Amino acid sequence: MQHLSKVKYSKFIWPIVIGLIIWLLTPFKPAGIPVNGWHMLAIFVATIIGCITQPLPIGATALLGMTVTVLLGIVDIDTATAGFGNSTVWMIGMAYFLSRGFIKTGFGRRVALVFIRLFGKRTLGLAYSLIGVDLVTAPATPSNTARSGGIVYPIIDSLAHTYGSKPDDATRRKIGSFLVFSEFHGDIITSGMFMTAMAPNLVAATLAKSLGVHISWMTWFMAGVVPGLISLIVVPC
Repeated sequence: MQHLSKVKYSKFIWPIVIGLIIWLLTPFKPAGIPVNGWHMLAIFVATIIGCITQPLPIGATALLGMTVTVLLGIVDIDTATAGFGNSTVWMIGMAYFLSRGFIKTGFGRRVALVFIRLFGKRTLGLAYSLIGVDLVTAPATPSNTARSGGIVYPIIDSLAHTYGSKPDDATRRKIGSFLVFSEFHGDIITSGMFMTAMAPNLVAATLAKSLGVHISWMTWFMAGVVPGLISLIVVPC
């Protein structure tokens, strides 16, 4: 059974002290910054420091910072919670849940083993198999770190050791390095092929929309699929 994290009260000291110092420097703020803006800066800096010292888990620290902002009247509750109504944010959240499910249920591993069984008779086939797993899971995994590190890397590590390639000696040049570099470059390519393959893609789409340019998931995919597939074919060769 997983227990809740205990509050580490001593680690509140630095966020509170630095936040108060910035707050008390309000009379010396630049003329172009409104008072509310300066107070927002104080809470923002305190929240960032809180995320570093972690008196609470990072998520709870961020929510605490938002709560303090509302309680002090710097912004109203509608403004503070406006981001939760953003469809892009929920799309990222949904995709993160799916990616976590891939890892927890072993679905990503099973997909990888199927690819390896079909195409992994040669070293080049193994590289294409790993890239294929990345390609299949990319649309529902908005974190290339989770995708490559949580799903694909454990397979690479197992394969490398099976073939006698270890990272801490000269045998790493046998097959391990080749598979790691192939997956590294393949992961970068798949991250650009799908709007939901990496969180910054969704942020970029939102910024484009604010400038009057609407990019749908399919529009992004159609623009990236041809150069992406060509690159994925060329990379391991």
